[in-house]
Amino acid sequence: MIARLALTLVGLLLSLLLGMALAASPAWAERLIVSVSNHRVTVTPNYSGEELVLFGSVEKDATTPANRTYDLVVTVAGPRADMVTRRKERRFGIWINTDSRQFLKVPSYLALFSNRPFDAIASPEVQRRQQIGLNNVLLTQRVSGDYADVVPDDVFRSAFVRLRRQHGLYREETSAVTFLTPTLFRTGIPLPAEVPIGLYNVEIKLFADGALVAKTDTAFEIVKVGFEQFVATTAQQHGFVYGLITAFMALMTGWMASIVFRKD
Repeated sequence: MIARLALTLVGLLLSLLLGMALAASPAWAERLIVSVSNHRVTVTPNYSGEELVLFGSVEKDATTPANRTYDLVVTVAGPRADMVTRRKERRFGIWINTDSRQFLKVPSYLALFSNRPFDAIASPEVQRRQQIGLNNVLLTQRVSGDYADVVPDDVFRSAFVRLRRQHGLYREETSAVTFLTPTLFRTGIPLPAEVPIGLYNVEIKLFADGALVAKTDTAFEIVKVGFEQFVATTAQQHGFVYGLITAFMALMTGWMASIVFRKD
């Protein structure tokens, strides 16, 4: 009986403390509403790149402080694929591949945009947990039979990110998001000419006072149309036929060249 009474008193005390804690901390709630200017981008033979526009707003509830300021981080990730980074060395006067590292199911396109530097938005711990910044995005690799991500300054990881950035496929810009009003925002999503085909996921994270307060996501798709779509579909679904056609075209090109440049 005494033990049961003690447990009851402890339960009441814990409930009271929990209620006081909830009453002392205000319940803030924000909601993000976003959209992109085009949910389907078509790639034609003369496609040279495009820029989509992401725009949205922050909806507050009655308990949210009116003068609260926000930060926004937008992450755009393209279709995932396995990729290989190789190390070349000059030996006996020629460049040869001496080592390689395989990256598993990594984004073929990756962009991170924000309204100010990441260090000003959140602490390093929060950045790592929320994968804010290229250095904090997980890029799984096959390392000596194991699967893991490595430190950002690993030579293979650094080379992989650097090469993707040179082609405009990996990027981070800390002044790309613009707040038009305290709650309305926009940013551009540049898509280079060699942008991969597939589905792109867009994740939007809202921060206040260094903490994540809301997030949402949207998506858009990049597709090929016309002759390029026919070639891509044939290569993927009818590889043997595609190979025969390619070989035939190569033979015809060689035969026609021999006729044009024939010396009588």
